[in-house]
Amino acid sequence: MASQPEPFLTPEEYLALERRAATKSEYYGGEIVAMAGASWDHNLIPGDAYREIATRLRRSACQPVTNDMRVWIPSHSVYTYPDIVIVCGEPQFQDAAVDTLLNPTLIIEVLSPSTAAHDQGQKFAPYRSLPSLHEYLLITQNEPRLALYRRDPDGC
Repeated sequence: MASQPEPFLTPEEYLALERRAATKSEYYGGEIVAMAGASWDHNLIPGDAYREIATRLRRSACQPVTNDMRVWIPSHSVYTYPDIVIVCGEPQFQDAAVDTLLNPTLIIEVLSPSTAAHDQGQKFAPYRSLPSLHEYLLITQNEPRLALYRRDPDGC
């Protein structure tokens, strides 16, 4: 028997559901994608990175936040939860709930075997459309490898 397709949701419908949900889901142009639980290693890496980043940014205009901060990308109709987000300057939020960031400066994703293709593809294209985003850092979970993508002075 074929499974029923998930109903199309507007961004507003998704956000209303997500704010009441017990578990997190991302939103891609009308479709909700449930977030799977992360492995021990996947959780350790952003925790360690966050502590180091927070220490180094303590007296700067930049603030790191962990994976509970949702990011809205209006040009692609995407809501996502990066592993770490850094915002420099005044954070801008979608509304008074202050739970959806509009202006990340740097986004960090940890690549696990099950998320690598998604983080490098389906997430990367929308992230690149954010005018505030200057850097996108990918940390490979199972080997010592980093990939840093940086916007050039021309905005590309």
